[in-house]
Amino acid sequence: MKNTLARWLDSDVGHSFRTSPVAMVAAAIAFVCLFCALFAGWVAPHNPFDLASLELGDARLPPAWEEEGRARYLLGTDDQGRDILSALIYGARISLAVGLVSVVLSVMIGVGLGLLAGFVGGAIDTFLMRLCDVMLSFPAILVALLIAGVGRALFPNAHDTLAFGVLIVSITLTGWVQYARTVRGSTLVERNKEYVQAARVTGVAPSRIMLRHVLPNVMGPVLVLATIHVATAIITEATLSFLGVGVPPTSPSLGTLIRVGNDYLFSGEWWITVFPGAMLVLIALSVNLLGDWLRDALNPRLR
Repeated sequence: MKNTLARWLDSDVGHSFRTSPVAMVAAAIAFVCLFCALFAGWVAPHNPFDLASLELGDARLPPAWEEEGRARYLLGTDDQGRDILSALIYGARISLAVGLVSVVLSVMIGVGLGLLAGFVGGAIDTFLMRLCDVMLSFPAILVALLIAGVGRALFPNAHDTLAFGVLIVSITLTGWVQYARTVRGSTLVERNKEYVQAARVTGVAPSRIMLRHVLPNVMGPVLVLATIHVATAIITEATLSFLGVGVPPTSPSLGTLIRVGNDYLFSGEWWITVFPGAMLVLIALSVNLLGDWLRDALNPRLR
């Protein structure tokens, strides 16, 4: 493990990372957010899912409020008496989980279809690219509303489980197109190179050529796109949850916390929506900065 890390730090990408203060700060912020999300049960001061521990008398307490005999909340509480800091930690876990799962599914679908379209070509390429054009005309919000409406009609008693499925499916259906078109363009270039022609001459199966030879050479842009897409997926999840299509109010995702706090913003309880909004901006900005750094680090023209 140490040898692998040392080799990576000595590589061109590692040197670019060590000489970029912005990338290092963004990576540190993203790591802290990811660590707190993964180990929320140990890091968070309270458990916002434990309804028995909630006190409605502690609802809408300001940050760092303290009174003898009552709990102290660093970032205040929401309308249900949940600790905002704990809700942010658990909410980041929900938002990151939805974003990462959606991006992984989008990469799998988009890379597979893009590789097939670029390598095979012909009618398959034409059909898949027209399908991409159709999917580009449907934003994630409209797809989520459609899926949520159909899902609630078919499964009226599965709201909590359905909510996470709606988020993941809607972000995946609108996110795979970028990967498909990116991989297709790179595959069109790679399939005419000498190593692919040599593999064909020696009788290597087309599927093996795609997976063993072409795929590793087209994954560079995909990694950059996936990194940036994580931030976009997290923002999309927050937007859908804010509109009421995402996770229910009992699950403290960043979007639901912002939606709840919006009702109390003009009555003076600003912390309920400001802190979740700041957390969302912090996560999205750090991931976007990492994506920008990775794009520059993997671009040989900028070295």
